[in-house]
Amino acid sequence: MMNKLAAPFLALLLLAAAGTAAAAGGADVRLEPAPINRLDSASMQRGARTFVNYCLSCHSAKYMRYNRLTEIGVDAAMIQDNLMFASDKIGNQMTIAMTARDAKAWFGAPPPDLTVESRVRGADWLYNYFLGFYKDDASASGWNNLVFPNVGMPHVLWKQAGVGRLVSTEYRNHEEALAAAIAVKGLAVLAPAKDHKYVVETIAVDEPGAMTPAQYKVMVADLVNFLDFMGEPAKNRRINLGIIVLLYLGVLFVFAYWMKREYWKDVH
Repeated sequence: MMNKLAAPFLALLLLAAAGTAAAAGGADVRLEPAPINRLDSASMQRGARTFVNYCLSCHSAKYMRYNRLTEIGVDAAMIQDNLMFASDKIGNQMTIAMTARDAKAWFGAPPPDLTVESRVRGADWLYNYFLGFYKDDASASGWNNLVFPNVGMPHVLWKQAGVGRLVSTEYRNHEEALAAAIAVKGLAVLAPAKDHKYVVETIAVDEPGAMTPAQYKVMVADLVNFLDFMGEPAKNRRINLGIIVLLYLGVLFVFAYWMKREYWKDVH
């Protein structure tokens, strides 16, 4: 009897949850996987250079110290000569001179600290965020973002990436729109439109930048690779230790298998 009474109640709860999710989300953001490699030291070094030159002026990384960059193969002298613009001691945190009050006055809200942003957002989200900027004259900064609509941050890498424009294509139903979004094989947003139709939004290059799209993607992947390292520097040590342990177990398995054959050959 209880099961019969509970079934309609559970169905109503599921319908309510589905309606809430649809109202909260609406659009289906299809992200391109971030081509990062935590063991690629050269990539992380290039990402550190991009981060210091383009991000560290507004965004801090106050839970990261400059001397930890030695873990990705950058020596202390290179850190002090090329990467330390806001500090004079290699053991200091990666902070910025801009105060939270000034940041709120200039940008409307203080830019977030980026030390653990990769753990909060995920590498795929960050990668597509840097690919998702397009020109929008209606916004305060002149830019908008496909992954983060109405973002307050301007496109600081536009000289490298070029100027993008939003491309919206309407489809008759969800199946056609989904097929088109999958065919993009990259960043695409599928959103409902009027009259039960659907729209697929993508970014097209309107004005080319100093880099080709492929080169810009490599630059962004390097930056995200470094942000991923910053979020959890000890992870690299665990990966290397795990590889050593697996190799050791592989060698041990050979001896264990040989011993097993020696023990069981008399039985058979």
